[in-house]
Amino acid sequence: MDEKLLHILQHSLGVDMYGQGEQYRNHFAAYPGGKDFESCSRLAEMGLMRDMGTRSFTGDMHCFIVAPEGIDAIAQHSPSPPKLTRGQQRYQRYLEYGDMFESFLDFCRWDGESERSWNA
Repeated sequence: MDEKLLHILQHSLGVDMYGQGEQYRNHFAAYPGGKDFESCSRLAEMGLMRDMGTRSFTGDMHCFIVAPEGIDAIAQHSPSPPKLTRGQQRYQRYLEYGDMFESFLDFCRWDGESERSWNA
């Protein structure tokens, strides 16, 4: 699949370039004649999106939504995320729990303690 088309599908759902993350939306608005309209129309012709026409919340733009087949295409064509080092994995955990701690150092102390208790 063309990289630009895949990006439009991913962006429409709010997922990252690996197709991961919460699908917190399902729309892409484009003006007829605009830079993305042709791509969205092509995705609609392929059955991966649906053109819902103009909507009041998009003004004169067409609202495209991702069809179930488009969600499948994201899963099939998105690259695998890179392998994370142990330190990168720890930082990702910090991003998930970070608001519970004053600093990354505090998180590391807690994370090290909880890791030791799991391995005991």
